[in-house]
Amino acid sequence: MWNVLLSFSGLVALIQLLFLPFFPESPPYLLLQKGDKAGCLKAMKQLWGEGNYHTEFDDMMKEKAVTKGTKIMNVLEVLKEPSVYPQLSTMLLLLLSLQLCGLSATANLQESIIPYVSLGVAISELISIIFCSSIIDRFGRRILLWGGYLLMALILVLLETSLLLSDQFLWMRYCSVILIFLFIIAYGIGP
Repeated sequence: MWNVLLSFSGLVALIQLLFLPFFPESPPYLLLQKGDKAGCLKAMKQLWGEGNYHTEFDDMMKEKAVTKGTKIMNVLEVLKEPSVYPQLSTMLLLLLSLQLCGLSATANLQESIIPYVSLGVAISELISIIFCSSIIDRFGRRILLWGGYLLMALILVLLETSLLLSDQFLWMRYCSVILIFLFIIAYGIGP
């Protein structure tokens, strides 16, 4: 019943993808990254309803003033910064726990190949972390969520198809493995 389980996560991703356009961008992102004050206030009203949000807005303006001279670091600079080691350790622990989710078992491969698939999953996670952290400031979270969920839904449809055909065509099992890697990269970049 792996196909039902995978279909369920695809259904959840599709529902989130359908409702995502109705949500505004994050107010801090609009103000701090894009410098859009009017858009920030509009997003606050959409998210929190009518009210006076000048205190929150002023706090974000103070944060913007404090971070104005701060340099945006690239991935290598972040990895060299000792103050972020606890956060990086936590993130790596969470990503490595993805190894235990059983996604690799869905490809119906021989046991001798599974360790290589697990290694490929770890490499896919690393690729997604590096890629996402380098493009998130350029595109914003909303576009990455959209693209991630859209790619995940498409990949899950293709994965389901390859799993159904894997008994007829043995090479489809390897396509399933590649699709699993792509799913993990899409998940890491988006959601």
